[in-house]
Amino acid sequence: MSTANKNTVPQLSPALLTLLAATCGLLVASLYFAQPLSAPIGAELGLSPQAAGLVVTLAQLGYCVGLFLLTPLGDIVENKRLVLGTMGCAALALCLAAAAPTQHSFLLACLLVGIGACAVQMLVPLAAHMAPPERRGQVIGKMTGGLLLGILLARPVSSTVAGLAGWRSVFAAAAVLTVMMLAVVWRRLPPLHPGVHAPYRELVGSMLRLFATHRPLRKRALSQAAMFGTFSLFWTAVPWLLLERGMTQHGLAWFALAGAGGAFVAPWAGKLADHGHTRAITVIAMCVSAVSFGATAAGGPLWLLLVAAVLVDAGVQANHVIGQREVLSLDPVARNRANSVYMGTFFIGGAIGSSVAGLLFHQGWWAVATAGALLPLLALATYLALDGTPRALAKAAN
Repeated sequence: MSTANKNTVPQLSPALLTLLAATCGLLVASLYFAQPLSAPIGAELGLSPQAAGLVVTLAQLGYCVGLFLLTPLGDIVENKRLVLGTMGCAALALCLAAAAPTQHSFLLACLLVGIGACAVQMLVPLAAHMAPPERRGQVIGKMTGGLLLGILLARPVSSTVAGLAGWRSVFAAAAVLTVMMLAVVWRRLPPLHPGVHAPYRELVGSMLRLFATHRPLRKRALSQAAMFGTFSLFWTAVPWLLLERGMTQHGLAWFALAGAGGAFVAPWAGKLADHGHTRAITVIAMCVSAVSFGATAAGGPLWLLLVAAVLVDAGVQANHVIGQREVLSLDPVARNRANSVYMGTFFIGGAIGSSVAGLLFHQGWWAVATAGALLPLLALATYLALDGTPRALAKAAN
């Protein structure tokens, strides 16, 4: 593997940053448009309840495949061309979903939508690379804010549009918006030629070496895996609790929107990290998530669950922004591969959190809340163990 430094890094203007954050929001929303529409999709295409549950799972699986197989290409392929090509695949996949005549074609479209949506994790490292080091945390925070808003708005927007014009219109509209955004990105995003020359097999294989050789990458990936497990556990289980209490699907949509408050923490956390408060914010984020989730062990009133939703989201997002900032600062020529390892690892943590939610909820909400409080503490222990204690504790207290 060889490197070359012959290209000037283009500057990231506020307008371009806003465009890239909005693009991330739109692309990641496509992963979740189908989640509240499983009933009408299943009724029209003949999907069984079990197969309908695969709709979002396949999209997330495709996203994970893209993380490990496509986003590392950002280290060897001209970035603008790679982003546009991946966004084009996402648009075509959304068109297939809108026109799918059979259940098999629709499920295939869901998988392809997820693969195309991995362009998000090409744009975040690209924006971080274009940002000056003293503003990198703020930039990642704004990109993460756009991404989180896309996730949170996807469900209520798709439910509303489907109610007005049918579920196929959701995917058709998303395809049109993706094409429009692709055109704007084509006009506004400058080209960026990476300085690495390597065969694809060697490129993918090097991700394991990055994980083994970079202690900060292991620290951030493993601790955020536990934090994202908390996030997934909460948002998988809390709708069941609220439905038991008689809340409607419309009410759930509004409750989910409350979590958007956590998105506003991301730029703030990134700014503090840029000013040298990385360890302190990391410890605070993990402790806040543990305490807020654990405080709901008895169920509690709706306002307590709402506060917990905002604080858990805020803690997870703050830790993610700071962690991704550190990961993307490790090695400029391997930023896409390092980001793939980081994102893929904590994505696995989220999948584990979702998968155990049903088992824990069957025991009672207290079991969910207990696990939700322990996971951030596991994240904290992992972070401090790999960061070097007790020195890390002393620095976190300052």
